[in-house]
Amino acid sequence: MGGPVKDIVILGSTGSIGTQALELVRANPDRFRVVGLTAGGSNRELFDAQVGEFAPAFSGLGEEASTEAAGRECDVVLNGITGAVGLRPTLAALDAGNTLALANKESLIMGGPLVLDRAKPGQIVPVDSEHSALAQCLRGGSPEEVRRLVLTASGGPFRGRTREELAAVTPEQAMAHPTWAMGPVITINSATLVNKGLEVIEAHLLFGIPFDRIEVVVHPTSVVHSMVEFVDGSTLLQASPPTMLIPIALGLAWPARVPDAAPSVDWTRPETWEFFPLDDDAFPAVALARAAGERGGTAPAVYNAANEVCVDAFRNGRLAFTEIVPTVQAVLSSGDVPSEEQSMTVEDVLAADAWARTTATEMIEGAR
Repeated sequence: MGGPVKDIVILGSTGSIGTQALELVRANPDRFRVVGLTAGGSNRELFDAQVGEFAPAFSGLGEEASTEAAGRECDVVLNGITGAVGLRPTLAALDAGNTLALANKESLIMGGPLVLDRAKPGQIVPVDSEHSALAQCLRGGSPEEVRRLVLTASGGPFRGRTREELAAVTPEQAMAHPTWAMGPVITINSATLVNKGLEVIEAHLLFGIPFDRIEVVVHPTSVVHSMVEFVDGSTLLQASPPTMLIPIALGLAWPARVPDAAPSVDWTRPETWEFFPLDDDAFPAVALARAAGERGGTAPAVYNAANEVCVDAFRNGRLAFTEIVPTVQAVLSSGDVPSEEQSMTVEDVLAADAWARTTATEMIEGAR
């Protein structure tokens, strides 16, 4: 059932995605073999232990090591890096012809057409739980039969609060996610719903569905990971308890499934699924991301970079929670962001990223 052993390169091996991927490799030595490991270097002790256990042919720390590893001969590159530094490794994996299991959504969102132009059909396999769910549901029909994609959002720790009620929330409160255990940036992005905005852009790029046919619905228990509605009125959804093990396993083995990758829903117990419309007034991040995505060019890169600066300022007490998204919007409105029709290079994307970070920092400091 498993087929030949796949040679795997894992970028960001000490992070949440990387460590869970190694759990799957450890449990399935007949399916996966680690031939490359890289990390940012913040947890050197864990990285050294991983290298000692899996004995990859290549290992290293930093962006250059990740880019080199991604371009080496293998079956699958899992890009589990966080942030803009994942862009060059993403491009290296695609240029080498390796299957790219993509958890580093920033590289696709930043690069946009630049990344898609390098990718062969089916070369990018999404690892975000929502996009993995969509990819699974899309097996149920042809592209012409798809009416819309529906991304689910937990709503984060502040679901149901008004904008006024959000003004005084603290970083500690924003970090208390009700259903997922994630890193600090992604957790706060989930609280602002910036993460869901990024996922709307990602869904558009991955599946080629126009923005006006991609919707977001709030689903607090995070059991239904996303849905596809077809033209005849039928909706297919993918459900499993909140865990990244299933989308990571699919990313590594696609299109095959890994038996017992994670527990399934326990149908012997009562289960209630609730869905609520998104409150765009209290959480304007999704609408802003949609606008940035429709604008194209480097606008999504600016959205992402400005937000990362704002999240850092919020965590350090220099910016209010309710000022994160307005500051991102102000950055998007303040500069000459190239349109989608203009060709982009890696340098263009990274320059826009740097400009957005500088501009956001100046705005935050200027408002204090």
